[in-house]
Order: sequence, then structure tokens, then C-alpha cells
Amino acid sequence: MATATLNREQVTVTRQEIEEWLYAEAEMLDTWNLNEWLALFDEERGSFYIPATDAPYSDHNTALFLIADDMPKLKSRVAQLLSGVTWAENPQSRTRHMISNVRIKGWEDDMLIVKANFVVYRMRFQNIDPYIGEYTYKLLPRNGSFKIAERRAILDLEALRPHGKVSFIV
Repeated sequence: MATATLNREQVTVTRQEIEEWLYAEAEMLDTWNLNEWLALFDEERGSFYIPATDAPYSDHNTALFLIADDMPKLKSRVAQLLSGVTWAENPQSRTRHMISNVRIKGWEDDMLIVKANFVVYRMRFQNIDPYIGEYTYKLLPRNGSFKIAERRAILDLEALRPHGKVSFIV
């Protein structure tokens, strides 16, 4: 169990609460409930990153990232995906997110730092592409749940081939 003091009140968070939250997020992505998923992000600080596979721990301000989205970019990407005109996801891929090894790493200012391993299977046109890696979340406790300040998906792949591209819904 992780405990920290925030804004003069005691906040207690258990790994089970974090796991349930991560499983719900994964279900939103697997069922293409992208507007509901987008609502998980903090409106002011929400960001989503996928660093390049050759520099997984680099800074998004100084290195090229596969995805480096703030809230306006996230909203635009979700709107495009749900419009049906985005060729890379038309028809929509089927995915299955597997989350494991959930760890509460501690607090950074008002954000809870959480890490978890993942495998995302993406099925499209009779191909199955596995994306394997580690998520790092910076979560803001809000009203008995959490808002994402930062979501980072660090891929363990040495290269994107044979995948060709990274699906946004990793």
C-alpha cells in the first residue's frame, strides 16, 4: 500500500485500486470507447508519449518520439480515429491489452507514479502484431479515482518491423 500526504490530507492508494483502474482503461481501448478513454486524462496536464525504440528513456522535449501528444493533439487524434476516415484504422483494429506487474513507485509532487508491464495484441487483416513494453503513468488522485497527467508507453521492440507502425491505441 502506498500512502502520501497531499494538500494536507492523507491519501491512501492500494495496488488493487490501481490495477482495477488500469484494467478499465484497457477495456476502453479494446472496445474503442476512445471518448471515455480521453476523459481519463487531466484537461490541463494530460499527455501521452511513445518514445523511439532506440531511445526509450529520452526526453520528449529533446528527442524524436513516435507519439508526443498533449491534450489538443489527443483530442484531434481521437476525433480522426472515430471519424472512420483514418486509413490506418479503417476498418478498426481489434486489440487485446494484457496488463501485469503493476507497481506503485511513489509520489512526484501531487502525482502518483505507477508502472506496469503490457502486451497489446493488435489484429488487423489476418495479421497479429504484439506490442510489448512498460507503461509509466503519472496519475492525479481525483474524486476517488485518477486522472492521467502523463501516460508513457515504452516499447521493448528493437524495431517496428514487421509491425510497420505503432497503433495509437497501444
